[in-house]
Amino acid sequence: MTSIQMPQLGETIVEGTILKWLKAEGEQVERDEPLFEISTDKVDTEVPSPVAGMLTKIVVAEGETVPVGTELAMIDSGDGETPAEAAPSGATVTSPDSPTIEAGEGSGAVPSDEASDASTAPASAPSAPVSASAETPTAGAPSLPDRGPRSQILSPLVRRLAQERGIDLATVAGTGTGGRITKADVMAAVPSGSGEPAASQPVAGAPAPSAPAQVAPPSIGAGAAEGETVEPLSHIRKAIATHMLSSVNETARAWTMVEVDVDHLVKLRERVRDAFLATHGVKLTYLPFVVRATVDALKAFPMVNSRIDGENVVTPRAVHMGIAVSYDAGLIVPVIKDADAMNSVGIARAITDLAARARAHQLKPDEVQGSTFAITNPGPYGSLVSVPIISQPNVAILALDAIQKRPVVVEGDAIAVRSVVYVSMSWDHRLLDGEVATRFLARVKQNLESWDFAEDLGI
Repeated sequence: MTSIQMPQLGETIVEGTILKWLKAEGEQVERDEPLFEISTDKVDTEVPSPVAGMLTKIVVAEGETVPVGTELAMIDSGDGETPAEAAPSGATVTSPDSPTIEAGEGSGAVPSDEASDASTAPASAPSAPVSASAETPTAGAPSLPDRGPRSQILSPLVRRLAQERGIDLATVAGTGTGGRITKADVMAAVPSGSGEPAASQPVAGAPAPSAPAQVAPPSIGAGAAEGETVEPLSHIRKAIATHMLSSVNETARAWTMVEVDVDHLVKLRERVRDAFLATHGVKLTYLPFVVRATVDALKAFPMVNSRIDGENVVTPRAVHMGIAVSYDAGLIVPVIKDADAMNSVGIARAITDLAARARAHQLKPDEVQGSTFAITNPGPYGSLVSVPIISQPNVAILALDAIQKRPVVVEGDAIAVRSVVYVSMSWDHRLLDGEVATRFLARVKQNLESWDFAEDLGI
């Protein structure tokens, strides 16, 4: 018998939700055949069976969220062994001492139709913060009554937030899976309207403080009128909501915009797009040009590629570019790792590959985390100016809006009709200042207006 457990799909993944069982109890399953679909706060994906045999028991039902390492099902592989005797192939168990981190990605969207020829889609939608899972009790041991900080794993971000705000985690009621304390729980424990952190210890002789007020979410069915439909938020939308709200609350967002003359890029693309498709097997959009120009600017201004870690600034050597993709579940942000080592052809292929696998729910969790910068592209949907939300831990996000023909003043004070686009950036004023942000955007503008991308296309 083989015990099938919730797999560790990425180093920051601590729990998953069973979306659908692809096999029923009593059915045969082949090795590597898809067994169930799961959703994590990073990605939705199918999980193959590690062994061949009969699915004898399903332990976790569809819709349930459980920590990594939880037993999900039993498969009789015909080896005659019990789960205690056999080392479950493909099973994963998390160590209570293994720390987890909270991560976020950037945003942007690659549309699925020809609209991608003009740019790419709106919104900032990264992955939601990850909190650590609770320890699994030993068999036969009584369950822990209070789920306090000593009885569960706490993510580094939860610990840091509690320390910065003077919150005693022993007084915080956890609302996460298994009573875990989440980032939202820590933020809710901060006294409303107070700029000072909450005291971590009660005053001697004072009455015991009451539990921090928890703001109950609105009822899913509240206010539903005749003719209206009501459905719960999806796992992905909950993750997006949590991450976006925390980013707004924790960053000092500022915004800058430039106008870019891309007339020569429009003409170049019109001239070579058929040959590019025939030569490289992918469509040529404007996004690879923008990514290349942005990567160069990030290398020139590495602070824009950095992140804040407590009281430190971490500056990676590489550029990992987050590009959002719209798909049936909403928005997901795969990451082009080491984008600074690619030319326009490599970036175009990476975007096409990641977008296709995102829509097929085949991305791996590690492919949607670790971005150092992000680009959102709402242009195909008609957006002219965007003010995107920064996706922490990034300190900036670039938006590319719709390319339009407009009358502009050219050399000699003449008026000409040119293809132009607004390129804007939201940036975190905690780390960046206006001078750096403006010079960075000016570098992106200069690159897009002056580079001869024809030499970079390999055709």
